[in-house]
Amino acid sequence: MGYKVAVAGATGNVGREMLAILNERGFPADEVVALASRRSQGTEVSFGDKTLKVKALDSYDFAGTDICVMSAGASVSKEWAPKIGAQGCVVIDNSSAWRYDQDVPLIVPEVNADAVSGFTKKNIIANPNCSTAQLVVALKPLHEAATIKRVVVSTYQSVSGAGKEGMDELFTQSRAVFVADPVEVKKFTKRIAFNVIPHIDVFMEDGSTKEEWKVMAETKKILDPKIKVSCTAVRVPVFISHSEAVNIEFEKPITADEARDILREAPGCLVVDKHENGGYITPYEAAGEDATYISRIREDQTVDNGLVMWVVSDNLRKGAALNTVQIAELLVNRKLLKKQQG
Repeated sequence: MGYKVAVAGATGNVGREMLAILNERGFPADEVVALASRRSQGTEVSFGDKTLKVKALDSYDFAGTDICVMSAGASVSKEWAPKIGAQGCVVIDNSSAWRYDQDVPLIVPEVNADAVSGFTKKNIIANPNCSTAQLVVALKPLHEAATIKRVVVSTYQSVSGAGKEGMDELFTQSRAVFVADPVEVKKFTKRIAFNVIPHIDVFMEDGSTKEEWKVMAETKKILDPKIKVSCTAVRVPVFISHSEAVNIEFEKPITADEARDILREAPGCLVVDKHENGGYITPYEAAGEDATYISRIREDQTVDNGLVMWVVSDNLRKGAALNTVQIAELLVNRKLLKKQQG
């Protein structure tokens, strides 16, 4: 018997990717329903070789639906996730709405799969920020080997992290530059074409942005609250895939060669690290792929027990849609999902 799955936010970048990945991975679904806001009602989206007509989230009856994978934004999730959960449907939410709730597990299956059983308190599971997801996949095996004390990470985040509007803005601005048209700034705070912007999300009192705070808070919740994390989040003119320069300080000695060997064996990680031209991964190559790629692993001579590495992953997949589907698979494989009667 397969499950009934609803995809909320099905017309967005991540929602469409969720539908594609559910199909690609052969998730055991008897029925998949595409949901979005009323203005998208009737829009058609692809699910494998089928076409689904989008239904309105606010009038959909979740009785009999087993899982709702949701990427409809924090405000929608705040309102709807508890209502959906109360009907017995498990919500796996991709927004920031529930990540910091003590009664909601924040899950990256390669890192903290056992924590998923805590979902029963609210019937909600949170998906982390896209930058956090790839970071903790790379940190977890190293933390187990040598215990991480401190992480300093600089992100190079693609415009798809800001949705379709972000991708459209990079495209239209780049074209405007080439044909000498005026460059319009709408989505971002400054021009993104041929530029980088050290500002993602709102500023906080200490001068950090909310994006930087998310990486810190989520890494502690998922991996270890004792790890100290500092982040600088930067938007770059790349369409898909986030990159990170990661500087790690450990309690125990660990060499670059040891780290390479550990990461080669780690779930979700792919090491591409040759000391030659092109012997590393860039965002372009990671786009459309499931792995978290790790390159440029080397020892940091400025601290005892320090390593530096370069981490790249497709933010729409591992950073969002893939991780969400992997959480759903985790529920199925561990027999934590009760089939709802419709």
